[in-house]
Amino acid sequence: GYLFLGMKGFLNKVQRRVSGSGPSSGSESKNEKPSTPITTGKAGARTNGIEPTPKADVTLPRRERRRSSFMRAQKMQVLKDLALLSDTPMQKREALFKQKLQLCGVIFNFDDAESDMRGKELKRETLLELAEYVNSPVGQKIFTESLMPDVVEMVRVNLFRTLPPQTDDFDPEEDEPSMEAAWPHLQVVYEFFLRFVVSSEVNGKVAKRYVDQAFIRNWIELFDAEDPRERDYVKTILHRMYGKFMSYRSFIRKTISQVFYRYIYETGKHNGIGELLEILGSIINGFAIPLKVEHLQFLEKALIPLHKPRALSVYHPQLSYCISQYVEKDAETVGVIVTGLIRFWPWSCSSKQVLLLNELEEIMELCRGEQLNQVQDQIFKLLATCLASEHFQVVERALYFWNSEHLCANILAQNKAHIFLPYIFGPLSKNAQGHWNQTVESLAQSVLKMYMELDINLYDRCARENNDKERIKESQLAASKSKWQSIIEAAAEKGVKPDPN
Repeated sequence: GYLFLGMKGFLNKVQRRVSGSGPSSGSESKNEKPSTPITTGKAGARTNGIEPTPKADVTLPRRERRRSSFMRAQKMQVLKDLALLSDTPMQKREALFKQKLQLCGVIFNFDDAESDMRGKELKRETLLELAEYVNSPVGQKIFTESLMPDVVEMVRVNLFRTLPPQTDDFDPEEDEPSMEAAWPHLQVVYEFFLRFVVSSEVNGKVAKRYVDQAFIRNWIELFDAEDPRERDYVKTILHRMYGKFMSYRSFIRKTISQVFYRYIYETGKHNGIGELLEILGSIINGFAIPLKVEHLQFLEKALIPLHKPRALSVYHPQLSYCISQYVEKDAETVGVIVTGLIRFWPWSCSSKQVLLLNELEEIMELCRGEQLNQVQDQIFKLLATCLASEHFQVVERALYFWNSEHLCANILAQNKAHIFLPYIFGPLSKNAQGHWNQTVESLAQSVLKMYMELDINLYDRCARENNDKERIKESQLAASKSKWQSIIEAAAEKGVKPDPN
């Protein structure tokens, strides 16, 4: 009996606490209703005012949506009632500009194209008004320090959002990108912020108090947007910020390198690698000579490994330009670059091999003979392997190296024929004697003919050495077949039959 009374008292206390009345609230009025009603469970059991934990309360999101929709409508009504900036006296424009910035922080759901159409259009008109107002030198004087927090906050609220992930079967080379539904608003926000960044009225040292490192990091994350229009704006504005905020330059480069590391070694998916490399191309062009250790590490650890991912063809022109900028700045980097290219050489993908052969030729044409001498053995071995490739396009692209006047005057010069001809004579001779592709066969024959006319003694020596190598290979192959045959016969004597596969 005491246990029952104790539990009953405990439940009464809980009911009073849930209903909002404390233990010292005195006796309740008979007509007073508790703030939390007595509910009925699924099976009809009363819960005595104690709400059970909702497992799938579908009414809660609707209530939240109704509340946010009501607040949105209130703010849009305020925005509608505001006067135009051009109709407002100068001394009151900054306060009105600030109020409009704050109201433009209202976010609409563009997944439902039919919802809040009037509110969406009203916000776009206001954004256009703000962007047009600051498009003139006189209007940009409104970018005072007191207004900067509101400018940055409006941009942050509108642009920094969770981007939808790529699907597993998305192919950037073939599939069309999905366009951003909220672009009518985002485009004007980007235009407005671009005018803020490039404005001469905005002091970089003052603005960086509000455009902080967290803002820059979130901005760089926007490069993963699937809409190419948005990535183009993000690229342009980041380039402008790199020029305006000099103290952030090292941080921007490090953040970009972290994006590359995540792409290369973790996800293998990113939409904006090409745009990031476009910015880096102009950044590398401005590097001082001699190159800093940080810049050399960026080349070795971030740029060269970008040749590894599957989607190399999407951003290879920009990557090749960045690599060539390093060579133009410091030709001594050719050793690191060639070694790195060979390390990440795509032996199983012929299309990527053709891309890298193009890049390798461009790099070699930028170097003088003394720099190429450091890596000539690696290049000769690579060319010999490419000439022996089973894919005709790889062989054809490697043979085109002899069409370059610069290469024929340096690394493939006649005075070096005794060094590289022994490497390439075997596959070159095989292609010249009868390749199924007519272009490959004729190119190989022309190269061989050139060296035959150059030095017949060298040509004959390489031919003899190649014949000796071929005989050794044939004898090794025959010995290997003989050993395998003896193994099969020994196994057959013990009743073991060979696997037909």
